[in-house]
Amino acid sequence: MSDAKVRGFVHLIEDTKTFGQKGFRKRLVVLEQDNGRFQNYIPVEFLQDACDSVDRMKQGDEVEITYRLGGRKWQRDPQSEVKYFLSCEALNFTVVGGATSVVDADPFSANPNDALAEAAFEEDDEVPF
Repeated sequence: MSDAKVRGFVHLIEDTKTFGQKGFRKRLVVLEQDNGRFQNYIPVEFLQDACDSVDRMKQGDEVEITYRLGGRKWQRDPQSEVKYFLSCEALNFTVVGGATSVVDADPFSANPNDALAEAAFEEDDEVPF
């Protein structure tokens, strides 16, 4: 069986979250696809050591992610409703294209501390604020 792949633009990268006493780690990346009629948002989970590889991704990058689907059944007790959960676990990824100018043009995506750091290295002896 061949690996399944999904391609899209990185819409969101969450921080790594740690669960339980054994330190299980998970990091969510949401891809955005335009199918012509509406935007499609696809959540993909990176687990354990793969969480660190996400640091090579940036919001706006076009990526191709190889993944596997997983699912589980959950029922509180024999009389309660059965629920089914689907997960999409990333196995690896490739950055296909860099961040788009639309993301770079967003004034809210910039780190406000960058302006302060830049001002600190100016030749003037004046305080930048």
